[in-house]
Amino acid sequence: MLGSLGVVFGDIGTSPLYAFNIAINSVYDPSVDSASTVYGLVSLILWTITLVVSIKYISFVMRVDNKGEGGVMALVSIIESSKIKRKSLYIGLGIVGVALFYGDSVITPAISLISAVEGVSVVAPSLSNLVVPITLVMVLLLFGVQKYGTANLGKYFGPIMAVWFLIIGIGGLYQMILFPAILNSISPLEGLGFIIANPIVAFLSMGLVVLAITGAEALYADMGHFGRKPISKTWFYMVFPALALCYMGQGALVLRDPMALESPFFLLFPSIIRLPVVILATLATLIASQAVISGAFSITRQAIQLNLLPRMSVIQTSAKTIGQIYLPFVNLLMMLVVIALVILFGSSENLSGAYGIAVSGTLLVDSILFIVTLRYIWNRSKIFVATYTFIFLTLDTILVLANLPKIIDGGWLPILIAILVLIIVISWVKGQSNATKKRLQIELPLQDFIEKIKSDQKKIVRLPGRAIYVGHHSGLTPTAMITAVEELRELHEQVVIVYVNTSSESHIPPDDRAVFDELGYADGISQVTITYGFHDSPNIPKAIASIRNISPEIDFDPNEATYFVSLTRIVVGHERTMPTWQKKLYAIMHRNSLSVSDYYKLPIAKTVELHTLIKI
Repeated sequence: MLGSLGVVFGDIGTSPLYAFNIAINSVYDPSVDSASTVYGLVSLILWTITLVVSIKYISFVMRVDNKGEGGVMALVSIIESSKIKRKSLYIGLGIVGVALFYGDSVITPAISLISAVEGVSVVAPSLSNLVVPITLVMVLLLFGVQKYGTANLGKYFGPIMAVWFLIIGIGGLYQMILFPAILNSISPLEGLGFIIANPIVAFLSMGLVVLAITGAEALYADMGHFGRKPISKTWFYMVFPALALCYMGQGALVLRDPMALESPFFLLFPSIIRLPVVILATLATLIASQAVISGAFSITRQAIQLNLLPRMSVIQTSAKTIGQIYLPFVNLLMMLVVIALVILFGSSENLSGAYGIAVSGTLLVDSILFIVTLRYIWNRSKIFVATYTFIFLTLDTILVLANLPKIIDGGWLPILIAILVLIIVISWVKGQSNATKKRLQIELPLQDFIEKIKSDQKKIVRLPGRAIYVGHHSGLTPTAMITAVEELRELHEQVVIVYVNTSSESHIPPDDRAVFDELGYADGISQVTITYGFHDSPNIPKAIASIRNISPEIDFDPNEATYFVSLTRIVVGHERTMPTWQKKLYAIMHRNSLSVSDYYKLPIAKTVELHTLIKI
């Protein structure tokens, strides 16, 4: 539970820094009944958190997992492995959800850090012009330490966030004691009355209320680290009460002192402790940003494993929970985008317009995929599914629609990021499909090729030692092996052909990954099929070593064998398989993707790469 505080709840836990502030300043009008406005807005925030997080995610959605793993990719993998109709449509929708997540993952560090640093202007107004420079320094620090992993810092994340939730809860409670009438906002009737009295204002305010549930999807996405029970207990025992107290406390403060509209969060606390609170808030937002960055690393690796993105360098770190992997390219790209956002928007209020679209869109995608799972995979009753759909799909749709007017105020940003991600994914998938069709025309059935070797063995030199050929398609001969036999006229005495598959499951136990086949019809040639989950890190030598005691043919040190890898060079042709610009984009991505040798952790000094030209 303590560990989950530092990983799962950082994003939603730092939302009070800006959510109520931005929402109340957009709807507050001192010329009308200000009390009903504050009660109504706080009520909408409390009940949105209750419905979306407490009921939708913790009570329902988090019951769906892929061997303990959660998140939109888990829903996609479950649907992908089923036999339901319109499967490709739902998988495509899941990819849209992933694309929106990338938009969320760059906006979160920007808005969280800048909102925390804005506390400096409350403590010392003369320093307000330093908010952006200080934020940029924090951004550089945050992304600069990613390559070192977070093993040493991770153990402190939970305790720091525990102190954070304790402080914001106490701050809110203190203001509630001074103005207990704020307890009226607990009633959903206050929110309903606000909607009836000001339907248009209330509808538009829902586009800002969604800021209070940023990070809700993280509860589901990070479920694999801690499990559903610890996350749900932490939510109900500590996080939810602290958030509720903090939001009601801010409402109470504004009703007591309208001048507090300037910064209702930091003004919760007496002036003597505001500076420590600003420092604590900065630490909390760094932790929240770290969790989102780690999530971007994790989801990118999943996409690579599922062949939705080009291979990239994935570096393992020593962390147990967060920061387990580090992707240098993704880290650099995210840092540049976050820096641009801080400079371009300059304040948390300006960034709020960009934030809601990504969050509400992700929530809607999760709901649709969960409803599909309920009805067509779990076969739940139509009445239950209809009830769930009416309540939660309606709420998520309202949140999305309420955020649409914010497109011109920054909402275009996550949409643009999602479109760019979708273009990259679609171009890569289509390019890989066309390249695979061409490769299949080159590769020969393995059994036929082995028979050809037997009939022509006098013209083939059998070299001493062991060779491992990495193939693309099970049952077909690796092109590197075809080149070695037909062009070089040589083959090692002992040959192992390795095929790597990626399962729709998140993890495959290490002992179950590799399957050996001695190929009874072959002469000194055997086969190993390795299957990884989309959350696993491929390592061919390690997988082969795990089964070396099965047969004398495989009983050798994998690091001493010679590896042969088939590399493909893509050339843009005139076939109308895809637009020329898309072919060029795919060729660029393919050329700059990580080599098979590096991706599968093959020993550099013992690896031979043979190139094949493919025109698409």
